Amino acid sequence: MAQMTVRNLDDRVYRRLKERAKAKNSSIEAEARDILSAAVRPSKEEFVAWCNALHARQKLPKDWDSTAMIRADRDSDFKASRE
Repeated sequence: MAQMTVRNLDDRVYRRLKERAKAKNSSIEAEARDILSAAVRPSKEEFVAWCNALHARQKLPKDWDSTAMIRADRDSDFKASRE
């Protein structure tokens, strides 16, 4: 895993980070990781766009429904367990 050093961090920012970590019974480092991870997480719109692009690459029909596949899979598992 990568490491980084944050230089010239304002004392007020550090104090707030320390308070947040203490409130969560966590370390300052873990709290900073959580904040950074949340900051770079894709937005809902980005995630939906990614899903749509993935779906388009699969070349599935627009009205494709997984229900039939799931049902067939469950039925085959049920049949296999009865044999």
